[in-house]
Amino acid sequence: MDSERARELLARERARIERALTRLGHEDTGEPADEPDPANQASDLSQDELREGLAEDLREELASVDRAEARLLAGTYGRSIESGKPIPDDRLEALPTAERTVEEEAS
Repeated sequence: MDSERARELLARERARIERALTRLGHEDTGEPADEPDPANQASDLSQDELREGLAEDLREELASVDRAEARLLAGTYGRSIESGKPIPDDRLEALPTAERTVEEEAS
């Protein structure tokens, strides 16, 4: 894959992840804090835990983008980090942060 196309795909992926992280901020329900309601507190806690789990997944995806960009700079982007075999362009188009071939991922 041409490095300019790879940069474009990775920049798009980074922007998508950063937008998703921004949207995951805590949502205010508008209920006054001085009226504790155990049901609302449990619901808020559950939502906060869900958001934190999603945010952690997104941070891991962002780290994958960082690693892919580092490989691009090093001239190893598009090659498996495991075997050094080329990763097909179709796979990189679908998953710009791919680190291994499909076969290696499956095993």
